[in-house]
Amino acid sequence: MKKSGSSFLSAIAVLILLLSSVVVTAQNKPAAPKKYDIAAFLYPAYANDDPRLRPFWPSGIGEWETVMNVQERFPGHYWNRKPVWGTVNEADPAIMSMEINEATKHGVNVFIFDWYWYDGRPFMETTLNNGFLKAENKDKMKFYLMWANHEVVNVWDTRLNKVHEDNVIWTGKVDRDEFEKICKRNIEKYFKLPQYYKIDGKPVFMIYDVPQLIQGLGGLEKTIDALKWFKTETQKAGFPGLELQLTMWSQNTNYSGVDGSKGKAPENDFVKKLGFTSATHYQFVHFTDVNKDYTDILEQVKREWARIDKTFELTYYPHISVGWDNSPRTEKSAVMKNNTPENFAKGLQMAKDYVDAHPKQVPLITINSWNEWTETSYLQPDNVYGYGYLEAIKRVFVK
Repeated sequence: MKKSGSSFLSAIAVLILLLSSVVVTAQNKPAAPKKYDIAAFLYPAYANDDPRLRPFWPSGIGEWETVMNVQERFPGHYWNRKPVWGTVNEADPAIMSMEINEATKHGVNVFIFDWYWYDGRPFMETTLNNGFLKAENKDKMKFYLMWANHEVVNVWDTRLNKVHEDNVIWTGKVDRDEFEKICKRNIEKYFKLPQYYKIDGKPVFMIYDVPQLIQGLGGLEKTIDALKWFKTETQKAGFPGLELQLTMWSQNTNYSGVDGSKGKAPENDFVKKLGFTSATHYQFVHFTDVNKDYTDILEQVKREWARIDKTFELTYYPHISVGWDNSPRTEKSAVMKNNTPENFAKGLQMAKDYVDAHPKQVPLITINSWNEWTETSYLQPDNVYGYGYLEAIKRVFVK
């Protein structure tokens, strides 16, 4: 009996030791890394199979034409960037599949497609429809739309932009009938896709140019009514609502001069009336002088984020731009200086810290951009920094 009791006690002791070991191991196990949604704007002008691009870029490779002939147009110009992947057709699903792999491997898991509608129909939609949505690995990423409803002038056409830069080719304004057509189409064609990015089940839809929207719809009150209708239609389609996202810059938050109003509505009240529930930036150039050192610009970025937190009740998702220099189109430009991958990583860390300090909101960070080559703000590898910008994202958010 004594021996049996002793064995029993020994077994209990061993069990206690094992349980203690499990507890200690669990306590010492590092927490799972936090996941961030890194969303890069994608400019869909680098396509070969869209006939509506030919009037601007007749060679048939989209705006790669502007990228590749800078030295021919401006002999000896300092801008001489070349894409490591070549002048790829991003409307080709095989090419887009490669880009999805590279993006996700480095931590970019959302594309925000610049989306256009002119002259009663979509424009530059082939990269999304034929490239991204037909890529074999499209389920690795999410996407959402930023309606780039600005006017189209000759700035894209390097043959004419110095002569008729302000000549409006297509207006971004739409009336109520056209607006409803656009919204219904996007709900059915895109929002219902499993790849469409949603926050709390609500599809995210971003609007670039608020004054154009208001002018087209016939005034502030009519715009408020149209956006309410859009939200209701989204709910009718089975979603809990619409995450209406504002492109944050002064023209979109200042009611003065829009719709003939003589007064200036408070920024927050104006945005709330329209029904925007979140915001992010598209480019640093929208709120600061970018003709300076990148680290100085980041200090201005911090102040802008603090101002937004103080002024607005909506949710702000932090934005980081890679750079700015649109001289490939115009020869001369403001130039963001010293925007090395190392300094870009400092901006990414700022955005990460901002998200971590706002734990109640989705950990979404936006970046300009995946491929804005002619504005020199792109993540894709080039002959200057190679994969440096993508590796910076990987260091901050993946490793």
